[in-house]
Amino acid sequence: MLDVGKWPVFALLPPEELRLIRQACVFGSAANEALYVTVNDEVFALGTNCSGCLGLGDLQSTIEPRRIDVLCGKKIVSLSYGTGPHVVIATADGEVFAWGHNGYSQLGNGTTNHGLTPALVSTNLLSKRVTEVACGSHHTIALTTDGEVYAWGYNNSGQVGSGSTANQPTPRRVSSCLQNKVVVNIACGQLCSMAVLDNGEIYGWGYNCNGQLGLGNNGNQQTPCRIAALQGVNIVQVACGYAHTLALTDEGFVYAWGANSYGQLGTGNKSNQALPTLINTDKERMVEVAACHTSHTSAAKTQSGQVLMWGQCRGQAVASPHLTHFSSTDDVFACFATPAVTCVAYFENETFLLIIKEFINDYLTVAQSLKREFDSPEISDLKFLVDGKCIHVHKALLKIRCEHFRALLNETDEESIEIHQFSYLVYRAFLEYLYTDTINLPPEDAIGLLDLATYYRETRLKRLCQETIKRGISEENAITLLSAAVKYEARDLEEFCFKFCVNHLTAVTQTQAFADMDHDLLKNFINKASRYGAFKN
Repeated sequence: MLDVGKWPVFALLPPEELRLIRQACVFGSAANEALYVTVNDEVFALGTNCSGCLGLGDLQSTIEPRRIDVLCGKKIVSLSYGTGPHVVIATADGEVFAWGHNGYSQLGNGTTNHGLTPALVSTNLLSKRVTEVACGSHHTIALTTDGEVYAWGYNNSGQVGSGSTANQPTPRRVSSCLQNKVVVNIACGQLCSMAVLDNGEIYGWGYNCNGQLGLGNNGNQQTPCRIAALQGVNIVQVACGYAHTLALTDEGFVYAWGANSYGQLGTGNKSNQALPTLINTDKERMVEVAACHTSHTSAAKTQSGQVLMWGQCRGQAVASPHLTHFSSTDDVFACFATPAVTCVAYFENETFLLIIKEFINDYLTVAQSLKREFDSPEISDLKFLVDGKCIHVHKALLKIRCEHFRALLNETDEESIEIHQFSYLVYRAFLEYLYTDTINLPPEDAIGLLDLATYYRETRLKRLCQETIKRGISEENAITLLSAAVKYEARDLEEFCFKFCVNHLTAVTQTQAFADMDHDLLKNFINKASRYGAFKN
């Protein structure tokens, strides 16, 4: 968990204000500017206000937080900043706002006039819903719900993907090789752009003198170009440093390429790599990679929550991944990167710069208090007996959180209920979810919880189960997971497992699970895989 106190820019805020912070971003050439959102969905800014990046309507620095009225009440789902400097956000409604330096039209408003307050980026985006934004030094890209990428701003190296090096004053669809393809993740280095497709392919364009596009050469690209060296590898996330790139596969492996003067590729040396290189993390599978286009630092998070870092560390070079004591990749950048800004972390498929779940001193939020009282016999008024073990809960909370329990507990005054349909591990995870909104189960055990979520008609839990199961997929269990997805009508998981199977077809068809596959499921799989082009020579 992250402690906002790690950033000096917040040092003068009183504890009662720090406790209200829900989401924050630290940026600037010396990590001396910050935007944050409170639990009441108000947006504040403080710091040096370089080029008006605080969005307050003036160029005055402030050590006292000042409210950005135009953003209050708008849920920020993605925020990025360029070193130009400029700031761009996307809201839950899919709107894009931008402000700050605009010498290269990086604000997308068709001018080169600087913006001192957040302004809606409307040209070509009014009918679009943007879910993610990313900034390079002086350019911006945005991802829509349709899987389209729009770009604008500085284009000296082709980083807006238009096929020329002319600056782009307003958002323009990045098409070329991305036409009719669905993009699911984007990232920017200083002068380059990257995109991951729903089929696991990855494309890059822009500046490439350090090999940061992963194409095997050092030539700039004015339109998106697929990284052919990763053919057959299914990429699910990309992150860009100043001049290097990290990519995470569906199997939890990390590839890196580009500049390496600080060991930021994690290869054990300082040699640049123009082709993707598999990083030896010597750990379990990874579930997140992190980098920031202002630094030469890299980080990754394991399935069990361990955080690794490598690259520039307070001016020193760390050439191989090292285990840290952190629980968040953002902590790596707060403590080791230069400047110590926040990187981009991902939560439930929405991009946030920083989610703060722990506050200063002994203060506990309502959510933290509930989490602490789960399975606590002292004040509970109901217990479940599963596989001979007790789980202590509170009737009121179960009624509030679950329609099944509201109906059940209104009809009984029992203080003990026996459960036979589900295992202790699964049922405890379900009850803990009602207290915490999170799943505390390894991917291989989440199938049982998916069964329970389907039985109890818990839609959100069902979605979280699917995301958890995805992280545990392998060639050996892919068919088993596909079968479970079909059985429990988990469409998103079914599509994910199917694509994984097709992308690893040879290995998957040699497993015992494939040999034991249900006849109807096998027939449907072969038909669909054939339509997908899996059996073409």
